[in-house]
Amino acid sequence: MWKKSELREAPEPLEGPVVGTITGGTIIWFVLFLAQLPFYGWFADHDRTWWVWTCLAGGSLGILGIWYVRKRDAAIKRAAAAAADSSTP
Repeated sequence: MWKKSELREAPEPLEGPVVGTITGGTIIWFVLFLAQLPFYGWFADHDRTWWVWTCLAGGSLGILGIWYVRKRDAAIKRAAAAAADSSTP
């Protein structure tokens, strides 16, 4: 059990290339969707069509994610520029 004296503050979150990561993941989902389309009959015969539609859903949600992280990245840059402008005399 943790004692109160042993608790530490959480470190700052790491920022990485979020837009590139989400874009890459979205591309992978769409490539998987397109790669499975020729085999749709096999998936239907084996009751596995949800694999195809999962890839399409992942790609579609990835597009939403790209929009979100681009807006977030722009807001972070605007806030940093505003902080830099207000700190210079």
